Amino acid sequence: MHTIVMTGATRGIGRIAAEQILRRSPDTHLVVVARATSAAQPATELDPGGRHVTYVPADLASLDSVRAAATEIRDRLDRGDLPPLCGFAGNAGIQYSNALTAGPDGFESTFTVNVLANHLLVRLLEDRFTAPARIVITVSDTHFGDLRHNLGMVPGPVWREPEVLARIAAFPEPATARAGRTAYSTSKLAAIHLVHEYARRLPAGIDAVAYNPGFVPGTDLARDADPLSRFLMRRILPVLTWTPLATTRRAAGNSLADIVLGVTTAPTGSYIDRKRAARSSEESYDSRREAELYAAANRFVETLVR
Repeated sequence: MHTIVMTGATRGIGRIAAEQILRRSPDTHLVVVARATSAAQPATELDPGGRHVTYVPADLASLDSVRAAATEIRDRLDRGDLPPLCGFAGNAGIQYSNALTAGPDGFESTFTVNVLANHLLVRLLEDRFTAPARIVITVSDTHFGDLRHNLGMVPGPVWREPEVLARIAAFPEPATARAGRTAYSTSKLAAIHLVHEYARRLPAGIDAVAYNPGFVPGTDLARDADPLSRFLMRRILPVLTWTPLATTRRAAGNSLADIVLGVTTAPTGSYIDRKRAARSSEESYDSRREAELYAAANRFVETLVR
């Protein structure tokens, strides 16, 4: 038996991936980290007998809440209540309709959920992994910033110093949906940067990869966006899954399960585009920026990892 910790497992592609992981890997115990209001029922549905799924409550927009969840997981691992930890899937993500939303820690919420929550979980769990182990962070091809990858719907990333990106109003006209989408694409670029840095720093046998599911309409990613964007994502854009421009939730969830379970092989530090390793954007390969971001993320969470 082994343990996989997963965020974003209660809906969308994460829910499908969780179902696939449990069905295809009977030796897996899945720890679902999610808000109390959204996780209890899905956790029961994933495992009616309560033997293969553990639910740990956390609000990923609150770093104190993330730390509490990671501490609970560590304690359960240390007591032997959970089998050895061999995987972490940071699949949760959010996109807001502005760049002015801050969480209880004072950090901009897109950056908190999409970057810092994953980083804090990795930092607090890294010494509990049993090799071979794999860390998978869900990213987005919006980080390319071109028409081919974002269909003109999401502006490309605009890099700033990490201390700026972590705060509200990091982008022009921060009250607009465009700024909120820029925060999203920039956060996904930051996540790729951190995956590259994890690959350099984690012990041998603990791999870190970034997973791009492609454009997956019909999910709840835009649940905090403006009404028009929510309507388009849920009701109109799903027709694109009949074309090569978009991926169905089922296909994206299956691909995520393949990566988490190691069916899709790729060296540590890889960017996995749907089902295969590929190159991320040229901008994403900047070792100086990666080291600066890693150091800044450590500063942001330092009081929580002591």
